[in-house]
Amino acid sequence: MTADDGKLVSVADVKLARRLILDELFDLSLYTSLRGIARGDLARMLDELIPIERRHFAFWQDFFNVRIGRLDLGRRLKLAVIVGLCRVLGAPAIHIVLEAIEVHGVRKYLDVWTRYGDGPLGQALRDVLEDEFKHEDATVAGDAERRINPDRVRNIFLGLNDGLVEILGAISGFFAALGDTVSVLLASFSVAVAGALSMAAGAYIAAGSEAEVRETETARRRFLGEPADDVTIREAPLGSAVEVGVSYFAGAVIPVLPVLFGARGMWPTMVTAGTTIILVSSLVAFLSGMDVRRRIGINLVIIALAVGVTYAIGMAARALFGIAV
Repeated sequence: MTADDGKLVSVADVKLARRLILDELFDLSLYTSLRGIARGDLARMLDELIPIERRHFAFWQDFFNVRIGRLDLGRRLKLAVIVGLCRVLGAPAIHIVLEAIEVHGVRKYLDVWTRYGDGPLGQALRDVLEDEFKHEDATVAGDAERRINPDRVRNIFLGLNDGLVEILGAISGFFAALGDTVSVLLASFSVAVAGALSMAAGAYIAAGSEAEVRETETARRRFLGEPADDVTIREAPLGSAVEVGVSYFAGAVIPVLPVLFGARGMWPTMVTAGTTIILVSSLVAFLSGMDVRRRIGINLVIIALAVGVTYAIGMAARALFGIAV
C-alpha cells in the first residue's frame, strides 16, 4: 500500500483510521503495562506480543498518514481499570485479559475486512489478520491453557441476567399490587429460590441431553469409520446446573437488597439493578468480544419492558381484585 492510498482511505473514513490506530495503541499500552506485573511464562508471552502490537500501531499510522500519540479519555480509563484489576488478581486475570483482547482483535479486523476487504485496505487487513491468527493466537491460546470457557461465560451470564431481570420485574409487580415491604421481600425471595432451582434443573437437563446426542453422533461416526470430534470438552451437566443456579440466585439478590435495607419504592431497586446490568454486560461483552454498547442497550431495554409490564399487571391486579396489604 502506498501513502497516497492511505490518504484516500483516511479521507473517506477518518473515524475508521482513528479507531484502528487508537485500538492498537491501547493494546500496546496494555501489554506494556502488564509486562511490569507479569512473571515467568506470562512475561515471556508479553515480550512476544508487544513487538507485534508495536508493528501494527506503526503500520496503521503510516497507512493512514495519521499520527496519534495519546489515548482518548475513555480508553485511558479502561486501561487504568484493567491494569488495576490485574494488579489485584494476578496471573489468572492477565491470562483472561489477553484472551479477551485476542478475541476483540480478531473480530474487529474480520468486521473491517467484511466492509473494506475489496478496497485499498484489503491487503493491509490480510497482513494484520494473519498476525492476529498466527502470532497472537499461537502465543496466547497455544502456550497457555484457555481460561475463558464459552460455555461457562454463557451459563454465568444467563443465570445473572435472568435472575436480575426476573426478580426486578417481580418486585415491580409486587410493589404495585402489595405495597408492603415485608410482603414484597417474602414474595421476591420465594420467586428467587424457585427460579434458581428451575434454572439449574433446566441447565442440567439441557447439558445432559446435549452430551447424549453428542455421544450418539460420535459413536455413529466411529462405526462408519468417519472422523469423530473428540477434542471439544464440554462442561458436565451438574457443573452447568450449579453455575446457572448460583448465578441466577446471585442476580436475583441484587434487586432485593435495596428493599432489604429499607427502600419503599422502585427507584432505588431500579438504579441498583440498572448499574449492575451495565457492569455485568460490560464485563461479559469484553470477555467474549461482543459490542459493549449494543449489549448494554439490549439489556436495559429488556429491564425497562419487564418493569413496565409487571408493574402494570400489579396495578391491574390491585384494582380488579382489591389486593391490599
